[in-house]
Amino acid sequence: MNEITVGIIGLVILMALFLTGIELAFCMTIVGFVGFAYLVSFEAACNLIVKDFFDTFTSYGFSVIPLFVLMGQVASNSNIAKRVYMAAHKWVGHVPGGLAMTTVAGATIFKAMCGSTLATVATFSGIAIPEMDRYGYDKKLSTGVVASVGTIGMLIPPSIVLIIYGIVVEQSIGRLFLAGIIPGILISFFFLCIVYGWVLINPSIAPRAEKSSWSERIRSIPDFLWVGIIFIVVIGGLMTGKFSPTEAGTIGTFAVLILALSKKELNFKMLVKSWDESLRTACMTLVLIAGSVVLGHFLAVTEIPMIAADWITGLPLPRYLIMILIIIVYLIGGSFIDDLAFMILATPIFYPAVIKLGYDPIWFGVMIGVTIMIGVIIPPVAICVFIVRNITGVPFNTIYKGVLPFLLSLFTAALLLFIFPKIATWLPDLFMGSAV
Repeated sequence: MNEITVGIIGLVILMALFLTGIELAFCMTIVGFVGFAYLVSFEAACNLIVKDFFDTFTSYGFSVIPLFVLMGQVASNSNIAKRVYMAAHKWVGHVPGGLAMTTVAGATIFKAMCGSTLATVATFSGIAIPEMDRYGYDKKLSTGVVASVGTIGMLIPPSIVLIIYGIVVEQSIGRLFLAGIIPGILISFFFLCIVYGWVLINPSIAPRAEKSSWSERIRSIPDFLWVGIIFIVVIGGLMTGKFSPTEAGTIGTFAVLILALSKKELNFKMLVKSWDESLRTACMTLVLIAGSVVLGHFLAVTEIPMIAADWITGLPLPRYLIMILIIIVYLIGGSFIDDLAFMILATPIFYPAVIKLGYDPIWFGVMIGVTIMIGVIIPPVAICVFIVRNITGVPFNTIYKGVLPFLLSLFTAALLLFIFPKIATWLPDLFMGSAV
């Protein structure tokens, strides 16, 4: 068999292995190892797997992942998220749908410190949904907004998705962080519009909360201010080149730790829990990356990525239709495989084609982020919906009904990004100069 045939058989076996329930990281490692051994030699494959795993786990660049995950876990396990939520509540809680709007605003602000989408969904499931229940909010609205708003972490820095994308395709993480800010804020605004429109149509689903006094609102400003300062320091340092991504993660984690300790809302047990959760998440992510590197070396020998790029770019279709097809593949693939895992698997294959088509790699990273945002709230692998279901006990069909209106926001944002790429690229070009 020639290299291309072996590569295609390897990809088919990869999908078959995943369907057996084996973790995708191990599936990629097995297929990459066996395929490389068949095409090159068993000894070379043994050397390859050891080197790829060692290089991944000892890479200075990859150290940014556990740091930003730890930053989010500390923020999640202390009361920082609750403080941000209650502060937002004092400003908008009294308007129609105010508590749902508070959830959107609070989660967006909280994402400036938390790189984990799952931690955001879990945190606000425990904070926001009980508060909305207390005021008689419809379950569709309360669970739907929490499941949806957690996805904003795919774009708002420090986004783990953008970090991994930047590492995989060797693009500036600072540029990617800046590129995610405007689309992330835009989607948050769309979420607010969805809540307002939904409550306008049916006021009974969201009774108003009591109005806070101006003195209470002013006293809540420091809760926003400290989060804003941490965000500006971390992103500003990256933007100006003062910090590397790893240094930014270290400074951000230290700042959040000091903030939590100063508020006396973090004890040793919480800190150990944060370490444990961040270590588990970081190890899972790094094993995924290492497995994808092994698979990538096997695919490089088969030359499938370059052949696929030539074939895709040679299709008798306008380049925008080809890009739409690529995005659809990400959406469908992420609906059956964990979205982050599928991104790590698919990006090395499609990225050469995207570049040959002349698209900006930073813009493409943001588009993948929005696509993953959609993937984590649509079945069958709707991880954000599963988290809300496990914490609240609300039936899946109720949560899915609540998520549907917010999906409209995500599809609208994806369409706008597709038509107007400058939404993503304007900010990094402004502060860091054009990449061209």
